[in-house]
Amino acid sequence: QVQLVESGGGLVQAGGSLRLSCAASLRTFSANTMAWFRQAPGKERTFVAGITGNGLTTNYADSVKGRVTISRDNAKKTVDLQMISLKPEDTAVYYCAAATGYRSTESLRGQRYNYWGQGTQVTVSS
Repeated sequence: QVQLVESGGGLVQAGGSLRLSCAASLRTFSANTMAWFRQAPGKERTFVAGITGNGLTTNYADSVKGRVTISRDNAKKTVDLQMISLKPEDTAVYYCAAATGYRSTESLRGQRYNYWGQGTQVTVSS
């Protein structure tokens, strides 16, 4: 059974930093495209950042570009999201997601993420 378990969320003041981590039980983790999404109260879930299986290609939502870095450790089967200069509008539940393989005709945002974690709450106070 595939499991994605997020950790690292919490309450932080505006301008602060957080590092989220996702531990995956995927058998062939290095073949999985990974991503972070977020969902704010009353809003749809949106793409935050994605990374290919070999870690060489990443992509970010415009709203977080320059403030967020996604990385992965295939040996440990983890994917992290380092966030700096946090803003109140970053407040959301953050989800880790995995796609089986990689579709070259799609962007990282548009991959078919078929595995999801339970989410971790990030709250940024002003």
